[in-house]
Amino acid sequence: MHTTKYVFVTGGVTSSLGKGIIAASLAKLLQERGFTVTIQKLDPYINIDPGTLNPYEHGECYVTDDGAETDLDLGHYERFLNIPTSQANNVTTGRIYQSVINKERKGEFLGKTVQVIPHITDEIKNRIQILGETGNYDIVITEIGGTVGDIESLPYVESVRQMLWEKGEENAIVIHLTLVPYLAAAGELKTKPTQHSVKMLMQSGVSPDILVCRTEHEISDDIKRKLALFCNVKQEDVIQSIDAETIYDVPNLMLAEGLDKVVLKKLKLTSKQEPKLLTWNNFLQKHKNPKHQVEIALIGKYIELQDSYKSITEAFIHAGSSHETKVNVRWIHSESLTPDNFEEHLKGVNGILVAPGFGDRGIDGKIKAVQYARENNIPFFGICLGMQMAVIEFAKNVLGLVDAFSTEMKSDCRNPVINLMQSQEDVTEKGGTMRLGAWDCKLVKNSLAYEAYQTENISERHRHRYEFNNEYLQQIELKGMIATGTNPKTGLVEVVEIPKHPWFVGVQYHPEYKSTVLKPHPLFVAFIKAALKQSKD
Repeated sequence: MHTTKYVFVTGGVTSSLGKGIIAASLAKLLQERGFTVTIQKLDPYINIDPGTLNPYEHGECYVTDDGAETDLDLGHYERFLNIPTSQANNVTTGRIYQSVINKERKGEFLGKTVQVIPHITDEIKNRIQILGETGNYDIVITEIGGTVGDIESLPYVESVRQMLWEKGEENAIVIHLTLVPYLAAAGELKTKPTQHSVKMLMQSGVSPDILVCRTEHEISDDIKRKLALFCNVKQEDVIQSIDAETIYDVPNLMLAEGLDKVVLKKLKLTSKQEPKLLTWNNFLQKHKNPKHQVEIALIGKYIELQDSYKSITEAFIHAGSSHETKVNVRWIHSESLTPDNFEEHLKGVNGILVAPGFGDRGIDGKIKAVQYARENNIPFFGICLGMQMAVIEFAKNVLGLVDAFSTEMKSDCRNPVINLMQSQEDVTEKGGTMRLGAWDCKLVKNSLAYEAYQTENISERHRHRYEFNNEYLQQIELKGMIATGTNPKTGLVEVVEIPKHPWFVGVQYHPEYKSTVLKPHPLFVAFIKAALKQSKD
């Protein structure tokens, strides 16, 4: 009988220590050893999902094939493991409570008083185990968001405690990620914050099996011994996680520290093979030793928090590595681009990417950036709203429809070249109601998109309410912007290109969500290739 093993990753002392990267790195090493692994994120906020959150609040909202709007950590999971995640890989407190309340309304609890224990904790445990049961994975790694000691995390920690007892120590373990700060004035690393964090975890009935210690300086054997003694773990179970040059170094660092070996020993698992990380290290070698470089202008309106465009910047790294090219991103706030200064802002770049977004803020700047790329033969890539801006700019400046616009920004515009999708007209609720997840697209042969994908039929992930208005398709195509990708069922325009331009592509979908270390996205690879050619020319 197949038994799924469970690894829980908790965090202490401070947030943003990198639980997601540690979880993804461990999963990568276990995957290299021949195990089937998946990772799940439990988020303690009450939103049902991050779909309605401002990017400034939570960074990028990541989208899965099955249409889940999720935490950006799921992007790391996919980029590291090269396997898709799903609705089941991200659970929020809001979703847990919504499910329990719906059951209560239906009378499923037979008149019982509904409480955090056992009803909420049972629901959490079900969500954790559903992945192991339906996916037939050897190991499920569950990352618990927030920091131990937070009020909102308590039900999750209690659920972990119950699962440790139910599954037994050979089938479920806890990795506690903590900070060992360096005090410059004293010239030493301090272990007390970690001791307090572990004490707080133990007060909830959970003892960590492994400590992973984030640090800026090497942790000596003496400090490891001290941490082991006062945190009730073996010295070999204290793992150093020193600051890395890039997140893609972390699997190698964890391999050197033996994190995967310690985990397998605790779970009584025998490795099927040694982790070699050959393809991974080939990527890393090219990434760290580029032979060329290009500068790409990223035009967005959330650039103060670069995590808002996390998948795009990581896709640049993947595509850059495939060309042995360093991609330098010139971050440009779309609100800062005006008719007087846009040339100054964009001068000297080898490519322009107009990023996704919602609302009318910074729209004029995005349109100006498209115009500059089109008129100066600079490689252009528009994603989602960026593609829509390319259509609007073309309609205004080439077709002469000066009042062409999107009904998202101007509901009464006379020439709505971008319009609300028919299926969205009666939608009133905001959360999870957009066109989401993977949709098919058929490409025109001899197009830039077809050249990149090398296939006619593709599937890409979407997140939008507005679409290209097909009533204007014939006019636009007559003037030289061609629809080279459409949805075979709905006729929705997915890809537009300008064949007379060196490289001008706009896509309604989000290709960045599917770019991984092992499979850089073909459109990003083609875009960087075009930018590289532009830099040499």
